[in-house]
Amino acid sequence: MTKTMTNRRTWIKSSLLAAGGLALAPSLSLGKNKVAAATASPQGILRDITLPWDDTAPAMQARLSANENPYGPSESVRKAVADAVGFGNRYGHEDAARLIDMIAEKEGVTRDYIMLGPGSTDLLEKTAISLFLKGGNIVSADPSYMSMMNTTRAIGGTWKPVPLTADYAHDLDAMAAAVDSETRLIYVCNPNNPLGSITSAAALKQFCSTVSAKVPVFIDEAYLEFLPDPAANTMVGLVAQGKDVIVARTFSKIHSMAGLRIGYIVAQPERIKSLNSIVRGTMGLCVTSLSGAIASMQDKAFQENSRKLNLECREYLCNELKTLGYPYIPSLTNFVIFPIKSDAQAFQGKLREGGVSVRMFEIDEKPWCRVSMGTMPEMELFTNVLKKITV
Repeated sequence: MTKTMTNRRTWIKSSLLAAGGLALAPSLSLGKNKVAAATASPQGILRDITLPWDDTAPAMQARLSANENPYGPSESVRKAVADAVGFGNRYGHEDAARLIDMIAEKEGVTRDYIMLGPGSTDLLEKTAISLFLKGGNIVSADPSYMSMMNTTRAIGGTWKPVPLTADYAHDLDAMAAAVDSETRLIYVCNPNNPLGSITSAAALKQFCSTVSAKVPVFIDEAYLEFLPDPAANTMVGLVAQGKDVIVARTFSKIHSMAGLRIGYIVAQPERIKSLNSIVRGTMGLCVTSLSGAIASMQDKAFQENSRKLNLECREYLCNELKTLGYPYIPSLTNFVIFPIKSDAQAFQGKLREGGVSVRMFEIDEKPWCRVSMGTMPEMELFTNVLKKITV
């Protein structure tokens, strides 16, 4: 075992203990031989095999399929959104400017480092469009959140997937080695979706500092604010240091504004200017979303309560999974993923009969269930149904 892997595992274990005492799960092999083979393939090893279903159907009692925050929007956001409806005939440029100033102050940069968009996924895709119109390749972990890679391939670029390490962290050395003359971007989702695993902040900062001298690095921090100490794990400081790093955040998770669609990136002014020369972020935003985001940034108590309740539900779920014999991957996000031994469609169908929706993935040709954190009653419903169908 290398010193790097030992340090990474030690860091992950201490972070999990700080988050509430979760024990590390047994090693869950993703089938390294097949993963290595998948590295040569542009398709990767991840498949979304969730069956189509209307999550608004009367039978659905617990929507645990979309990594949404079940506790909001906060009251301050609801009031701000309602008050803004009357200005729906006006463009939101002034509100956008105010929000950009607030974000810039929070992140320790000037306003020309910030770009808004309707959710961070939109900004991932816009970044891909701006960089891969003339081809090239993107390097990322596999499995990971696929939005940017899918957009890259759709417009003519290629994807170079790099398998995760044995403890589900990004293999930073292998990712650096994968960079070639055709690489236009490296994508890192940290914490990673759909696994919920995290890569050491110290290792990632060193990686970004070195590799960004050759190629820009995009860090997707959608789930960062569920960590016990988000400020210690963000890569935003590298942007302020002049590194060619792009950091994405969203109001969809900790702020509970997924349906209101707003997010932002922090990047070098030249990078923001280049993006804005192709697409315009603020034109995709409405005054209600902007007003809600402004209010939410000031509602620290709601964010902290969301973090606290999410942790309580995650600890409860992991304890139940452990009791039932499911070796879940330790998570610092608002979801947990675990492998199942039964048929995926039958498993999902039985959960739905019990009023619960989840997300199903196939990883290395094996079925996995990803459960988002709902309210405690929703999590209790899920575990009660799970107990009935576990054999």
